[in-house]
Amino acid sequence: MSIVVTGASGNLGRFVIEGLLEKIPAEQITAVVRSEEKGADFAARGVRIAVADYNTPETFDGLFSAGDKVLLISGSEVGKDRVGQHKVVIDAAKAAGVALLAYTSAPGALKAALADDHRGTEQALLESGLPYVLLRNGWYNEVYTEQLASVLEHGAVVQAAGEGRVASASRADYAAAAVAVLTGEGHENKTYELSGDTAYSFAEYAAEIAKQSGKDIVYNAVPADVYEGILTGAGLPEAFARILVGVDASVEKGELAGTSGDLSRLTGRPTTPIADSIAAALKS
Repeated sequence: MSIVVTGASGNLGRFVIEGLLEKIPAEQITAVVRSEEKGADFAARGVRIAVADYNTPETFDGLFSAGDKVLLISGSEVGKDRVGQHKVVIDAAKAAGVALLAYTSAPGALKAALADDHRGTEQALLESGLPYVLLRNGWYNEVYTEQLASVLEHGAVVQAAGEGRVASASRADYAAAAVAVLTGEGHENKTYELSGDTAYSFAEYAAEIAKQSGKDIVYNAVPADVYEGILTGAGLPEAFARILVGVDASVEKGELAGTSGDLSRLTGRPTTPIADSIAAALKS
């Protein structure tokens, strides 16, 4: 029996592998990566490496074994047939008779186009008949704190989210929840709405950056079309820019403000405050 993590070399996947290494022997972990090089550091620590690609179904043939627990981390290629990519993993897992397949989905309340692929994957997973867990991950703190250099340069947090609030948490928090599910019992056929313990506004976010950096930082709430122009002007593809604008519209409607408490209950600790993630980003 192994715990298999797809997308293991990605930002979330690496946190999951690290968390698993703290809980179970390395030889019980399989990291699915796109190349041997991407998994070399895990292999050096005794983790089994499997090379496979969502876009190449045959690479998943024989990858899973009966009794495995699998974490399907959603693909990052927005704009491609992500549901089709995910079904490759689901079909291979069903053929092998895995014990559990957990999927990193999107919040149930999120109506933005970004969630369409997640809804399609959830449907495919439910129809497969596999024992499942839906990990409906909310927004990551890092989505915002990784943009701090630009915020500090321009003295402004710019979003098209009005006075909406976000209950985000760190990648490490969401990874810890996945580890708890994969190494624990009694999670079969459950859905967890995962989010931070506290929702904040972008005005509050800007104020916290100002407090910690000592710089004047304001929040500029701009119309959707203006924000899309800013994003495309910065080099983002038009389709992806529209998706981000759609997410901000969802934020304004309160679709990412839910605080169910599921995340902190699964991990056994409070979620990471945005202030802590800001501090970490400023140090780096």
